[in-house]
Amino acid sequence: MNTFESTVIGRLGAHLPDSVVVVNTCAVTGEAERQCRQMIRKLKRENPNNTLIVTGCAAQLNPEKYAAMPEVDRVLGNHEKLKKELLCGDEKVVVGDIEQDFDLPLITDFEGRDRAFLQIQQGCDHKCTFCVVRFARGHNKGLPPDQVVAQARAFAAVGFHEIVLTGADVASYPDGLVAITRRILDEVPEIKRLRYGSLDPAALGDDFVALVKDYPAVMPHFHLSIQAGDNLILKRMGRRHTREEVIQLAQKLRAVRPDVVLGADFITGFPTETDAQFENTKKLVTEAKLTHLHVFPYSERPGTPAAKMEQVPVAERRARAVQLRALGDEMHEALLRKMVGREMTIVVEDDGKSGWTENYLHVILNKTHPKGSLVSVTIKGVKDDALVG
Repeated sequence: MNTFESTVIGRLGAHLPDSVVVVNTCAVTGEAERQCRQMIRKLKRENPNNTLIVTGCAAQLNPEKYAAMPEVDRVLGNHEKLKKELLCGDEKVVVGDIEQDFDLPLITDFEGRDRAFLQIQQGCDHKCTFCVVRFARGHNKGLPPDQVVAQARAFAAVGFHEIVLTGADVASYPDGLVAITRRILDEVPEIKRLRYGSLDPAALGDDFVALVKDYPAVMPHFHLSIQAGDNLILKRMGRRHTREEVIQLAQKLRAVRPDVVLGADFITGFPTETDAQFENTKKLVTEAKLTHLHVFPYSERPGTPAAKMEQVPVAERRARAVQLRALGDEMHEALLRKMVGREMTIVVEDDGKSGWTENYLHVILNKTHPKGSLVSVTIKGVKDDALVG
C-alpha cells in the first residue's frame, strides 16, 4: 500500500525540484516510527539544503511532533499527500480529517517494478487492541469498482502481467474482494497473475475458496494477518478468528489448490502471553504449514488498550521473535526442497536473471530473460533461500 501511494506521490510531484524530499512514514510499530525519525534526521544531515516533507501514518497521528523537528519543512496528512495542490503547496502543516472519501488518481506506469501494486481500499473498521491503523487511516472505504478496473487496465496496457491488490484491510473491500477480483480477471484478461496484500483470515469465506478454485490467475500464495496461535491471546488482541479457523482455512484452500503456500504476520510477546501460549503459536505454524513469516516483537502504541495490559519483558518478546523466525526459516527451506524437479512459471525481475513462482518462491535463472516476461523453468536445486532454475 505504501509503495503504491509513494508512486502516486512521485507522479503528483514530478515537476517539483530534486531538492524536495518526501518521507512517507509508517506507524504500525513504535520501532517503525523510530526508524522514520532516524531517516528524517539522516536525510537532512546529508543534504541540509533539501526541503523535507513528512507525510504518512506517523504524520497523520502526530503532526505536531514532526512539525517540531528542526529538519522538517512541511507536514501533510494521509489524505492531503495524494492531492497535487497540497503536495506542491507551501503551507507548513496540512493534516485534515482522515474520514474523507477515498480517491486516487490513475497512474499509467509503475516504474522499476516487475509487478504492479493496486490500492483498492483504505482504512479499517476493526478494533484490534494493539493497533493504531484505524486512527491513521480512518474507516473502511474502497476505491469504486470501475476505477479499480480502469487502473488494472492501465497497468496491463503498459505490459504488466501481474498485479497485487493492496489496502489497510484489503479483505474487507466494501464492494467485496471476491467480486472485484472476478471483475478484474474477467474484464482485463491481459492480467495473467493476481495477488493480494495481507488478508484477514476472518474475512475469507467459502466464496473466496471457490474463487481460488475457479480462477487459476489468482496466485496460490496468500499472506494472512494471524498475529498469534493461542485463542486467549487472539481474543485479547481483538482478533476475529481462532487458531482452529486458520487451520480449517488452510485445509480448504489446499483442497482446491494443492500448491497453495501460506505466509503470516505474527506478534511475539503480546501482553500477558505465557511460554505455553507462545508454544501454541509455534504449533500453529507447523499445523497450518506456514512458510513465509513476518514476525514482530510486540511494540506498545500509546492510547491502545493493549498498552494498559500486563507487559511481557522486551527481552522476552525479542527472544520469542528469534525463535519464531527460525521456525519460519525451517519451514521455508523444507518447502524449497520439495520444489526441486518441478516445472514452474515465473515473472522475470528487473535483473533478467531471477523471478518469482506462482506460489511466491524466488528463482535464480541460468540465463537472462526480458524483464517482466513470463518464463517456464525447471527447478534444479536450492541455493541459500532461493530456488535455482
